[in-house]
Amino acid sequence: MIFALVNPGWDFSGSIYFGCREPHFPLELGYSKALIERAGHSARIIDAHLEGLSPEETKKRVGELRPDFVVVTTAPGYLFWRCPQPELRVPKRLFAELADIPAIKVAVGPHASVTPSAALTKLGADVVVMGEPETVLPELAGGSLDKVKSICYRSGPVIRTQGGPRASDLTALPALRWPREYVRRRAHHHHRFCSNVSGCGAEVEASRGCPYSCTFCAKREFRNNYRKRPLPAVLDEIDGLIAEGVEYIYFIDEIFMPDRKLLESLSARRVKFGIQTRIDLWKPQMLELLGEAGCVSIEAGIESVSEAGRKHLGKKCAITTDELAFLLMTAKRGVNFVQATLLDSSMDDPEVVEAWRSLLISAGIWVNSPVPLFPYPGSEEYSRRWGEPDSNAWERAHEHYLAENGSFSDIQESAPLPLAELEGA
Repeated sequence: MIFALVNPGWDFSGSIYFGCREPHFPLELGYSKALIERAGHSARIIDAHLEGLSPEETKKRVGELRPDFVVVTTAPGYLFWRCPQPELRVPKRLFAELADIPAIKVAVGPHASVTPSAALTKLGADVVVMGEPETVLPELAGGSLDKVKSICYRSGPVIRTQGGPRASDLTALPALRWPREYVRRRAHHHHRFCSNVSGCGAEVEASRGCPYSCTFCAKREFRNNYRKRPLPAVLDEIDGLIAEGVEYIYFIDEIFMPDRKLLESLSARRVKFGIQTRIDLWKPQMLELLGEAGCVSIEAGIESVSEAGRKHLGKKCAITTDELAFLLMTAKRGVNFVQATLLDSSMDDPEVVEAWRSLLISAGIWVNSPVPLFPYPGSEEYSRRWGEPDSNAWERAHEHYLAENGSFSDIQESAPLPLAELEGA
């Protein structure tokens, strides 16, 4: 069987999406390709975002493969599955363009995982995968959909849902190898802010999932339980990237944990890196080692400047706001860029927020103005308000978000459009 694995050419105009808009490695498609080929089939990744392909050009590339399956992701890479764009405008248009290609059309991603029936219907797909797709896609080639778990699919006029979201065994995922020409097109260094950037950038994951259950995080259906990749596989993948000219990697781990063995291994390599983490999990000595290992960018989720606000968000943070500031400043001594991310928790005094921001900014740490909290379907924040997500979940959350917020963060569009308008475009 032949699989075409497609990362669409993303366009976030008019969206409330606040993630990075540059192309990133679609790791979920990379792992899937490896396991599909391990199962004796053929797979090719078409990264329309990286290559700047239009839907028409993407269709041409897909058609040339004569695939049996076309797999399209509904979010721009694993890095953003927890905070995707709510709208399905881009993949919906691509599925429409691919409609006359005689292959089984499959969607993977957060929308398919949380609201599978709605995603199947909106996209006009034949199958959607619930959860992490790497081990599900090879099973589709077996020919009997009724024997595959973690999918939702059409069976005549009926939509069938089988099993729950899949979580992959990370020990089964190999060290990824990307084509040289693909790697060398990647000039973007994710979340790195300095003037002397050189070489290619790439994304890697050392772990998946998070042991915490913050109310704003949509991860119950994918990348939920904390799992580590075997260190030899992570280092093998990084060494392969360095050999292809990569000088900076970004660990997409939901929460990059203090790991002495990994940091000491990175210290021995000529590569810089960035992470997202919880600063309250680090000790000063480990932050020193983090900087010595080559870390040049930290994005630390603080979310709220008050203990009551962090408790309201389910952070389970065991230290004070002053101690958080101390650790951020300690990190800044060895790491070029440190960001403290704030959400609008509705529990913080705006004057206290601005005072804390000023304190950190004067110490060289970037602190965003609080981002309005989007109640992602699949998050505790959504369930608190409306129960479990149904077929109208994304529309409900989006409508609420626009109604509740007259202005948006400095990292968002100033005037986002309604979801129906975005998806109807």
